[in-house]
Amino acid sequence: MTTTLALSDTNLSKTHPNLKTISNQAADNVNAGETSDGLEHIWCVAKNNAQDADLQAAIDWACGHGGVDCHGDCKLQFSTLVVARGNFTGNSRNSAEIVSKWNQATIAIIFILTTRIPKCPSSVHIQHKGPRVLTAPLNLLSDAIIRGTVFNNLLLLCLVLVAVLCLWQNSKVPDLYSHTSRCNVKARSAARKYISSVFCHISIQTQQNDELRIINIILLSQSTSNKPSTTRSLDDIDLVQKVFDTMRKRNVVAWNTIIAWYVKTKRFVKALRHFILMLEIGIRPTVVSFVHVFPAVATIGDIKNSYILYALLLKLGSEYGNDMFALSSAIFMYSELRDMDAARKVFDRSSERNIEVWNSMIGGYAQNDCFDEALHLFLEVLKLNHIAPDTVTFVASLTAVSQSQRHGIGEQIHAYVVKNSMECQVIISNALISMYSKCNFVEIGFKVFNKMGERDLVSWNTMVSAFVQNGFDDEALMLVYDMKKQGLSIDSITATALLSAASNLRNADLGKQTHAYLVRYGIRFEGMDSYVIDMYSKSGLIDSAERLFQLSCVHTRDHVTWNAMIAGYTQNGKIEQAFTVFCEMLKQNKTPNAVTLASILPACIPLGGINLGKQIHAFAIRHSVDHNVFVGTALIDMYSKCASIGYAEKIFNSLHEKNSITYTTMILGYGQHGMGEKALSMFQSMSESDMNPDAITFVAVLSACSYSALVDEGFQIFESMQTLYGVSPTTEHYCCVVDMLGRAGMVVEAYEFVKQLDEKGNIAGIWGSLLSACRIHGKSELGKIVADKLFELKTENDVTGYHVLLSNIYAGKEMWDSADRVRKDMREKGLRKDIGCSWIEIGGAVNCFMSRDQNHPQCDAIYAKLDDLTSSICASSKNINEIISF
Repeated sequence: MTTTLALSDTNLSKTHPNLKTISNQAADNVNAGETSDGLEHIWCVAKNNAQDADLQAAIDWACGHGGVDCHGDCKLQFSTLVVARGNFTGNSRNSAEIVSKWNQATIAIIFILTTRIPKCPSSVHIQHKGPRVLTAPLNLLSDAIIRGTVFNNLLLLCLVLVAVLCLWQNSKVPDLYSHTSRCNVKARSAARKYISSVFCHISIQTQQNDELRIINIILLSQSTSNKPSTTRSLDDIDLVQKVFDTMRKRNVVAWNTIIAWYVKTKRFVKALRHFILMLEIGIRPTVVSFVHVFPAVATIGDIKNSYILYALLLKLGSEYGNDMFALSSAIFMYSELRDMDAARKVFDRSSERNIEVWNSMIGGYAQNDCFDEALHLFLEVLKLNHIAPDTVTFVASLTAVSQSQRHGIGEQIHAYVVKNSMECQVIISNALISMYSKCNFVEIGFKVFNKMGERDLVSWNTMVSAFVQNGFDDEALMLVYDMKKQGLSIDSITATALLSAASNLRNADLGKQTHAYLVRYGIRFEGMDSYVIDMYSKSGLIDSAERLFQLSCVHTRDHVTWNAMIAGYTQNGKIEQAFTVFCEMLKQNKTPNAVTLASILPACIPLGGINLGKQIHAFAIRHSVDHNVFVGTALIDMYSKCASIGYAEKIFNSLHEKNSITYTTMILGYGQHGMGEKALSMFQSMSESDMNPDAITFVAVLSACSYSALVDEGFQIFESMQTLYGVSPTTEHYCCVVDMLGRAGMVVEAYEFVKQLDEKGNIAGIWGSLLSACRIHGKSELGKIVADKLFELKTENDVTGYHVLLSNIYAGKEMWDSADRVRKDMREKGLRKDIGCSWIEIGGAVNCFMSRDQNHPQCDAIYAKLDDLTSSICASSKNINEIISF
């Protein structure tokens, strides 16, 4: 459909030749099909709402100009343009506020430059307010028109309007600085072709001050676009820089805008350079300048310049140093730099504080694991009479509760929220769900979720993630199904939870489906490759994980991806490959972070090499991450399993912050070393620290009681699981009780305990623990009963170990015929025992060998020495037996 926009009105053509040129240029562009959308509808105004002849004449001229006759009844698909007199004020995003005096040229401009743009949603909405004529300055009209175009992403229209209105009656350029927070302008392909010409037109026809204001408007409008920088084209990003470079004279507003734009597009070094350049040319920064540059310095990690910039802020005077926005931004900067001492000095130096300053300090403490300080400040805010906590305050404090797992404090905050009728706020409910899930009370979190009158995508994702984090993976999948039925789309957070659920369930099919969904719909998010690698690794598809790491992630590897691959190799027993990737990471100048060290430390355990673990520990100390809770927990686990429980104790006592995993790891270490009393004491300390034990903690405590034969204490803890802590027993807990009774020689009691479980006891792991107890205490008859039960429960491919156990029971009782029958049965079923593999550290080097291994170059000498040792042992045993017989 072709549209003619030529200005046929003689008076308009004579009085406003530039308007004619610009409108014809826009018409040619539309007719040539150069716009992204194509013109499908002609919008018009036809109803006789006007009461004065001039206004009606303008309406008639505008309606007839496009060759459209709607016979007085215009049906508009995308917007309504109601022309009248009077004033109008509204808050709608899709409307402009207009108070003006009407004349023929005004109506022509509004009609041509708003209704002739393809598919423009409600650029202008003028409402009739009555017969009384009100006049207003033209800058109010121009402000309204430009804001209408800014709201609707029409850069070309904005440029043309600014040019026309500056030429028209020598009017002042509208001041849009107060509305920049709502600007949302994007550069269309058609608009970019005319930017240069419009700039030249403005430069020729306007004064320098007006030019500066015009360019600032355009620069601010484009730089405050809500479109994420990661999805913007290179032309869009360069456009802001081009606008800035076009300016013959730049004031502080222009500099602030370009600095903010660089921060938004994650070019932080350029942002800092432009701030320094602004200072060098003698422009005095404003508070806004510091608010923009502080986050850039924080992201770069430039601690030195952070001190210099804050000193400059103070030097410029108290109005700078005491500005609330500057204070909040400075606290945020130091929090990101993990310099909480400096952040607290900024906080303490402020003479006045609003809630944003308090929130920044509380959030900074929570972010840097200073949970006690964060919660202390939160309590201080509650005591203030002149400041009321807002949603951000509660979210920050609940985050501190979540990370420290202070469930009791979390419940008190929840009670305060309910008492003050704040539970209806979605963001607070989301934070409560997250807090309860991280404190291992996912059921209460689900109750909060069900009570929510309104839920957003964050609510669903938080609940799905909570289920996954607490081991309710099937429930998480059902919730995603319900979420889809509600019409919500899967985003990156949902996909992350699905991949984690697939990892936990070792469900390769679910993981592949989720991965295929992400690829099919082009969903990419930060850390996606690491989640996919983790999913494939935990599903046993380490080759797929390795292929993704080597081929797809070559140019996008970040710390998270490296960490996922190292952890994947470790989890699949590929220790050598794990250290190979770790060394490759170092060669590429990627400094391992806390998660990297926590991933590689478990690889030291199978090697039995404590020296290698000590080297990694030294690396952690050198890079100041040894006190990180994850690294500290991994070190405790490594030293405990490498027979250095003393080192593990020292590290535990040196950690400033501990979570439930830290306590659980220490309890498990004590248990493995037969230090049951210390394990129970640690469990008691954990409970007194207002930290809730989870299911894994109880496995550790029951195992410690088993190793130390603390049967009575173990049964007390087992019975208190559900009554005191709300943790339901699982298969692992039943296995621990059976093992505890078996190690104490109470095999019959263990058998009776298993029979009492009924259907819950029909688990191979439980009967397997009982069979192990029969082997230890030589209960061959009971062992045969237990073994038969196991063979019923397990498929033939899964019973190799149980056949070996039964064979060893018979061998221990010297029932060689029965042992041979078991071995023969294994051969007939095609069952084979995995070859044993051992490591030994000699001279700082770890040597690996397997059963009946003959690959060593000195194999003959080794076996000869082994024969000598065996002969000596047998001779010694014979001499001892002779002495005892005598």
